[in-house]
Amino acid sequence: MNEAKEALRNMEQKYKLFAQQQFTFIRALEHTREKAHDMIRPVTSISQVQSYMDHHCENSTDRRILNMFINICNDLSQLCYRLETVCPSDSKTAGILDKCKLLLSHSNDLSAIRAKYPHDVVNHLSCHEAKHHYGGVVSLIPIVLDYMKEWLDHTEKLSRSVLYNVSGGSAISVKRAPQDAPAEAAILQAPPPVSLEAQTSVSKKHNVQAQGSKRVQKKNLNDTEYYSGKLKRPWKPPGRHAF
Repeated sequence: MNEAKEALRNMEQKYKLFAQQQFTFIRALEHTREKAHDMIRPVTSISQVQSYMDHHCENSTDRRILNMFINICNDLSQLCYRLETVCPSDSKTAGILDKCKLLLSHSNDLSAIRAKYPHDVVNHLSCHEAKHHYGGVVSLIPIVLDYMKEWLDHTEKLSRSVLYNVSGGSAISVKRAPQDAPAEAAILQAPPPVSLEAQTSVSKKHNVQAQGSKRVQKKNLNDTEYYSGKLKRPWKPPGRHAF
């Protein structure tokens, strides 16, 4: 995606240099059309410009600007095929690139196309005849660049949509590892934590129960010793009060 952005920026810079020389471009077309005795029909295709340059161009300045136009068109056509390999894509992006490839075809009729606001290339033409003859050829590159910008914006939206679906968990569900199951079961079976007050109360209760148990055990022990003869009564002198 970054490579596509960079390539499109480079094409825009090349076109800016060309657009600054639009008057030179129109004058070169007029010169070559005159040499070709083709002053009636409008310039309607890239192949027509190519023919003027190859067969009727006698001026180095005219040749340079006409060659600049053809090179930009060829570079844009190659960029269309490169953009087809960029993912993600859908029917809209494919349709945009198809329009670009059709416009950049050397035999395509350009007579009906006109670049509109914010482009002012048609308004810079001098008169109605010039607009009729050159309006399509000067509109070609800005229209194609607009389509490519639309393609880039839509492709970026598709990319953000894919990233959102993945990061949001709607496209991918996270599975827990089997080895985590015993630990998770142990956590679920662990008793709830006991507060400090409850621990103190329980401790006191255990102490009271222990003390009571000791007293009961001592009493039972005394009773056992008494009945078993181990615990003897106090000694009395023999006589009538012996019993």
